[in-house]
Amino acid sequence: MTSIDPDDPRPPSQQIANILRAAILTRKLSPGEKLPSAAQLQERFNVAKATAENAIRTLRDEGLVVSRKGSGSFVRERTERPVGLRPHIEDAFTASTVTLDFAGFSGETLHGAISEPLDKIRQGRLRPESLTVRLLVPDASKPWSLPARVEDLEDSPAFRQRAIRIMERHTTAIVDAVTELDELGLITASAQVRTYPAVPLFKLYILNGERAFFGYYPVVEHKVKLDGESVPIWDLMGKDATLFHHAQDADLDSTGSQFVAQSQMWFDSIWNSVARDYRP
Repeated sequence: MTSIDPDDPRPPSQQIANILRAAILTRKLSPGEKLPSAAQLQERFNVAKATAENAIRTLRDEGLVVSRKGSGSFVRERTERPVGLRPHIEDAFTASTVTLDFAGFSGETLHGAISEPLDKIRQGRLRPESLTVRLLVPDASKPWSLPARVEDLEDSPAFRQRAIRIMERHTTAIVDAVTELDELGLITASAQVRTYPAVPLFKLYILNGERAFFGYYPVVEHKVKLDGESVPIWDLMGKDATLFHHAQDADLDSTGSQFVAQSQMWFDSIWNSVARDYRP
């Protein structure tokens, strides 16, 4: 198991949590397997027991492990349960080569999750060699089947204009923040937005080609102010999407490895065929 780095600006508890998380996601620690105890981690990493306990608590809060009174902490049997995206994105940024592919509606969740690791690169607290971000969003210049007006299930041009403004706000912010890192000479970095002629009914994130996070957009009726009028719309609610996590492991035929590989194949096939560079 990797040692903690005394020159790393991250707290030792976070470093230990990152080491254990990587072992879980790559199946070096298998579902159901018992984690080292806080006392064992204390001895292994030469840290205070409270530091080791905080590392385990972090993984428990992320839903990767469960603690059983009197027995210890164990890797959750189903690590594909709903998870939070933010800690995994932050962990992905510790790699030397960082790639982040997103397919979905607006990139709003990604914008929030990626801000902190980008700030850490500016501050010199993280320093990957390269960063590549690709954003795949629907083409709002063409009619949509969803979202749709409740009264007749027809496309709403006014709603599409509203969606464009939301998408541009978040994707432009991501592109500008990533591009700035390259312009400042901090790392080699690029970000690109492409549109494709379909409406996504799910959101997908692929981190470093090794982890995939997938969630369906629920369709919900709510009223939206369009052209001064409150219009009932069947909308796709991204904030309500529950993400499920899959990771590659040593077994290329495992469900996790296959899901990540097929997700990357799907993304690349759209990106390199029908997708077009977005022009505001």
